[in-house]
Amino acid sequence: MRIVELLNNIRLPITNEEAEVLDMLQDRRELRKADLDERQQIMANSLVNKDVLYRISENGRITYKKRIHN
Repeated sequence: MRIVELLNNIRLPITNEEAEVLDMLQDRRELRKADLDERQQIMANSLVNKDVLYRISENGRITYKKRIHN
C-alpha cells in the first residue's frame, strides 16, 4: 500500500499494483492506454475511479494523466 495526496489535500491509499501504474508516469506527462497490458489498464481505470488519474479521449486515443501532487 502507498498513500497519495490528491489536489484537494486528501490522502488516499492505493494498492501496490496501482502504484506500479502510477510510477510509469514518473518521467512522463501522460500514459497511453495502448502502452498498457490488460491488467495495467484495469489498474489505471481504478485510479481514474479514485480521482488519482484522469482519462482523456482524443481522436480515438485514450491517455491517462496525473491528478495528484507530485
